[in-house]
Amino acid sequence: MLRKDLSTAAIIDAPLETLSHALPEHVTFSHNVFVPLTNICRNACAYCGFRRDIGNDEAYLMGPDAVDKLLHQAKQADCTEALFTFGERPYEVPGFYEKLRSIGYDNIIEYLYDLCNTAIAVGLLPHSNPGILTFEELKRLRPVNASIGLMLETTAAVNAHRGCAGKEPELRLWTIEDAGKLRIPFTTGLLVGIGEDWGDRIRSLEVLAELQRKYRHIQEVIIQPFTPKPDTRMAGVASPSADTLLRTVALGRHLLPNDVAIQVPPNLTEIAPLLQAGASDIGGVSTVTIDFINPEHAWPDTARLGVTLKERLPLYPQYVRAGWYSETLAPLIHELADERGYRRTR
Repeated sequence: MLRKDLSTAAIIDAPLETLSHALPEHVTFSHNVFVPLTNICRNACAYCGFRRDIGNDEAYLMGPDAVDKLLHQAKQADCTEALFTFGERPYEVPGFYEKLRSIGYDNIIEYLYDLCNTAIAVGLLPHSNPGILTFEELKRLRPVNASIGLMLETTAAVNAHRGCAGKEPELRLWTIEDAGKLRIPFTTGLLVGIGEDWGDRIRSLEVLAELQRKYRHIQEVIIQPFTPKPDTRMAGVASPSADTLLRTVALGRHLLPNDVAIQVPPNLTEIAPLLQAGASDIGGVSTVTIDFINPEHAWPDTARLGVTLKERLPLYPQYVRAGWYSETLAPLIHELADERGYRRTR
């Protein structure tokens, strides 16, 4: 594990070998299904290849039958997590309401709420990533979600977020803090390489550390590299270097409380050096669906990663043991979790 006596400046400048240590005893992950509910979004980030405009033939809203079919496929594949993700506040995009009303809803959060209940009935624990949420929306979703996620990405004002109302750092931090007030196990993270500098990365990690010390609800911080997508404004921008990612992981381990896991995506990075720098989780891996946000990067064969894996649920073991879940979720969590809060051995 990274030496805590190193300064942030030393981590940025130190020889890489001083930041590398033995691999963790085990690396955690969850077995999930990716449910991309809609690719319609009010934001238009310069790096996003997922979003589509209304009128584009590829713009969609998944209907209840399609979601139900996917959830049952996931249960048959022994998944435990249903990852619901979609474009932020799609109802602000003209034409979206017509799509929503065609399946019998006037409110996207209510639709998500019902789908989470469907997932629970199937035997999957929901984890939702719907973008920024109000306190009341978080409160509504809490009983039917094992955890909720929102990437901070950065506290910096970067050109990649120009014109994107939902990427104002203050709004994203308010959502993360409101989740803490509601005792919701939470996933957040940094998107590295979108125009931020080392000072921005440090500030982003420091503000997340401060929120964790106050509310103790941040279960993991993802260190995710930007990857260029065709036909986006950042298509010609290079991904961050392996050196940059390793040092960012090391900074995260240095600045964040020890009860926050550092997660690195195994389909976007070479994970071994990042695990040696302080990461301990590889997030959700699916045998049912692709990574719809990064479809050009296939999930790896976990048996070939060269590490000892330990499966968890979408809420981390310490939150299982502490009972940070609703009565709605309790029977399923008791069925799926062992006495330590990890996935029960089948």
